[in-house]
Formats: sequence, C-alpha cells, structure tokens
Amino acid sequence: MRKVWRLSELVERFGGRAIGEADIRQVAPIERAGIAELTFVTHPRYRRELELTKAAAVILNEALHDATALPRIVCANPAAYFARVVALLNPEPTPRPGIDPSAAVHPTATVPTSAHVGAHVCIGADVAIGEHAIIEAGCVIGDGAALGADIHLYPNVTIYHGCDIGARAILHSGVVIGADGFGLAFEDGRWLKIPQIGRVVIGADVEIGANTTVDRGAMDDTVIGEGVKLDNQIQVGHNVRIGAHTAIAACTGIAGSTTVGRQCRIGGAVRIHGHLTIADGTEISATSVITKSIDVAGVYTGFYPFEAHRDWLKNAAHLRHLNELVKKIYELEKRVDHLQRHSGQK
Repeated sequence: MRKVWRLSELVERFGGRAIGEADIRQVAPIERAGIAELTFVTHPRYRRELELTKAAAVILNEALHDATALPRIVCANPAAYFARVVALLNPEPTPRPGIDPSAAVHPTATVPTSAHVGAHVCIGADVAIGEHAIIEAGCVIGDGAALGADIHLYPNVTIYHGCDIGARAILHSGVVIGADGFGLAFEDGRWLKIPQIGRVVIGADVEIGANTTVDRGAMDDTVIGEGVKLDNQIQVGHNVRIGAHTAIAACTGIAGSTTVGRQCRIGGAVRIHGHLTIADGTEISATSVITKSIDVAGVYTGFYPFEAHRDWLKNAAHLRHLNELVKKIYELEKRVDHLQRHSGQK
C-alpha cells in the first residue's frame, strides 16, 4: 500500500513552509486533483483553476501564498519542489542485482555484484562498470568503455568502444553513444572516410532521451558536461562540446566542432551549424537556425525561408541590418514631411 505523507513531513524533508495540514498519497494536475492528491501553481494566471481545484493541497510561491484557503506548501520554486515530491511518491522499481544468464560478458570486463545486467546484454573486453549500475535488456557496451556508478541504461542502448559515461547518467532506449562522426574527404569523385579516433565523454547526472545520437570525436573527444539534459531524437556531431547544465529539446541538430556553453536552453528542432561557439546562458527559440557564433548571452530567435543560395546570402545579409534600415527610413520620412510642410505643399 502506498505511503501517506503529511504536508509537515514533506516540509521537513524538502524545506518550505506548510500552511494547514493534509494527507498526500499522490500528485495530479490542478484540474484533476482530488482526495489525498497534491498539485502546484507557478503563475497568477492559474488563479481560476486554483479556486476550482478539488486537490487536497497545493504548492505555491510566496506571491500566491494567500490565493487559496487550501492546505499548502509555500516555497521559492513550486515546479522544482513538485518534481521532488513526484520522485518521492513514485520511486522507480529497482531491478535485482545480478547478470542474466543470456548476457554475454567478456572475461576481462569488470561488473560489480551490485550491478544489474539484463537479458541479451553484450559487454566487451576491458569494460569497467560502476556500482549499482542498471543495464537493461539488449544493451551493447563496446570494448574499453567506462560506465559510472548508479548509471541507468534502458533497453537497447549502444555505447561504442572507449566511451566514458559519468555517474548517475540516464540513457533512454535507442540512444547511441560513440558512432563515427560524419568525417569524409572528397577525392577523384568519391568520398573517402576519415577514421574517427576520438571518444565521447559524458559527465555525471546527464540524461539523454530516446533515439538520440552522440558521435565520437574525429581526433579530440566529443564532451557532454555534467547535468546536461538532452531530449529525444537529437543529433550531436563529432567534437561538439556541451557545457554543464544545458538543456536541449527534441529534434535539434548540432553540427561538428561547435561549442555550446553552460546553462543554455535550446528549443526543439533548432539547427546549429558547425564550428560555432554559443555563449553561456544563451536561450535559443524552437526551430531557429544558428549560422554564426553567439558571443553575448540572450534570447535568440530566427529562421529564413529557403531560396536559391546566392539570393539567400544577399537577402540574409540585408536582413541583418533591417532594424537600421527602418530607422533610416523613419528619419527620411520625418525630413520629407518637414520639407513639404515648409514648402507649402502640405
């Protein structure tokens, strides 16, 4: 049976302050929450929903602390607080330690007894796996790879040879780490493959969504910093570096040798050209196309319809100065208006 938590117990565990008391068994959206369920509100625009909710209690910030008579927890960041409560009330099942009989583990691999290795997993030579790692069915770990403690690989993750995955990383189904980058040279009408001899190095507490791919470096490593969050179906090219605690939404593509700074926020389906630098703390809106480095943090938005490349280059160059042109036109209009009025034509 699910444990019941009192608001006062949650506050004792996570901080904040409780106003009133309630028993909590689960969480729910504000419009569906009911008996023994906790919800949260982050913005005044939800005042109407707050008035109508049947929730047992609500998490609010200080600005909304008196917006309801319901039992409540008041804290600085309701969304983050709610996330911690969700994790507390809904712990993921932990597979039992041990190696499934169908798994193929090379004799030189190091697998601690605390790790779980699922059915049909393949672990190569000289692989090092940390304590309490969870490697679910169908995963393939290449020779010489290193996996940190408490890592969780969902089914059918592939990690190529020599890659290094930090502690507590979570890799969802279909993730491929360390495939060859798109390194080619054109010679005599044919493409010549350039061997990709770098690795992928992933820091601690990284989460990578389903079917995302991170290519190994051509000569240097591809590096994903600690705490980075990558959504589903993202492509990270060779030699890319992503700074700590950056979050990137689904279907974004980052071309090779680009450096993305720390604590950036990148929307879905963004396209970032290669060999660029994105400043720390930059935000990029969904579907934007980034063709030049961003040296100053801020919010950036933009895309441009396709056309013949030569015309596109000309129009894009003009577009960059559009605001300046508008100002000049405005000034010219003022001057023309002044001349007309003084010449008796208006």
